[in-house]
Amino acid sequence: MVDNNQLLRFTTAGSVDDGKSTLIGRLLYDSKSIFEDQLEAIETTSKKKGHDGVDLALFTDGLRDEREQGITIDVAYRYFTTPKRKFIIADTPGHIQYTRNMVTGASTANAAIILVDARHGVIEQTRRHSFIASLLQIPHVIVCINKMDLVDFSEEAYNTVINQFEEFSSKMMVKDVRFIPISALLGDNVVNRSQNMDWYQGAPLLHTLETLHISSDINKVDARFPVQTVLRPQRDGFIDYRGYAGRVAGGVLRKGDEVAVLPSGFTSKIKSINLYDKELDEAYAPMSVAITLEDDIDISRGDMIVRPNNRPDATQDIEVMLCWLHNNPAKPRAKYSIRHTSNEQKAMIKEVIYKININTLERNIEDKSLTMNDILKVKIRTTKPLMVDAYRENRTTGSIILVDDTTNETVAAGMIV
Repeated sequence: MVDNNQLLRFTTAGSVDDGKSTLIGRLLYDSKSIFEDQLEAIETTSKKKGHDGVDLALFTDGLRDEREQGITIDVAYRYFTTPKRKFIIADTPGHIQYTRNMVTGASTANAAIILVDARHGVIEQTRRHSFIASLLQIPHVIVCINKMDLVDFSEEAYNTVINQFEEFSSKMMVKDVRFIPISALLGDNVVNRSQNMDWYQGAPLLHTLETLHISSDINKVDARFPVQTVLRPQRDGFIDYRGYAGRVAGGVLRKGDEVAVLPSGFTSKIKSINLYDKELDEAYAPMSVAITLEDDIDISRGDMIVRPNNRPDATQDIEVMLCWLHNNPAKPRAKYSIRHTSNEQKAMIKEVIYKININTLERNIEDKSLTMNDILKVKIRTTKPLMVDAYRENRTTGSIILVDDTTNETVAAGMIV
């Protein structure tokens, strides 16, 4: 049973002209998620361009440059709802120089849709996008084999792509991979079942997205509560109230549970859990709540409430898979601010272990430079310990960003190994 209000975030990736924007346009159009005025504007633009029908790709290509060049260059977010679920789509670009945009768009996704052109099969960019999806531990990957109308809806062409994809994806950490043959242009197997491919017995794309089981994607075992702020209302009825507000990053916290506060290590019990003016018996990820404890412990922003016998690693030396996001390369041994959950410390990149060639997936141990769109494994040293988990166990407590103190710009995003 799928929760009607459950939100599914998915990202789309594929090579240029694989039809990503057309696919999203088709999803929105066929699921009746487009406003009439939007539709009219797109119909007018399509006529100006000399198209017979509606150019579905124009629904998502929001940037003017994209519409003129016909490519997607930024991450475009689109929202739509069906009776069964709410969706956020991150439409990410396919070019190699926009690797960082794909990393940004995919970092919070439950699922990735990877488009493959049925005529060309698995190409370099398919491999790159699949690698990024596995690096970001996206739990579900849906490979849409598009443009089936251009290969006469051939089952043989479909099976060829599956074999190519499975051959190289076996080396990667992807838990759940599904394959769907589609034609985004004609709408086959996108929202409605295809009449042209009766050999395909699976569900169309929208039904797959609506029924994808995502509740178990969140870590429900390791209780993690990074404190964002301390609440002291100082008003009638709340004179002695001292609540710790934040968002549960993993596990379940219940009233009466024994907890430890890191980094101090002091223990106490949960006195109450509040959500607005309601008192709850339990809180779980990703709820935002305020927690009060039975003992008066000195807790501030950046501390973490956990179970006494289940703690994250408190360490100053972390190994991270880093994606460099900034135009300017990293300076050797430069200091950055590292942000991890609600904690902020100073940090330095101590060592580059290897750089990944994003096309061949080979490791290069000679090249130590950090330039835009590079993905590298590095060692980082922080001024004070951070309470971290491995990214594959918890995507919230296992991720960091680096910020340049002089410009306050985010220069890198990383997954803790």
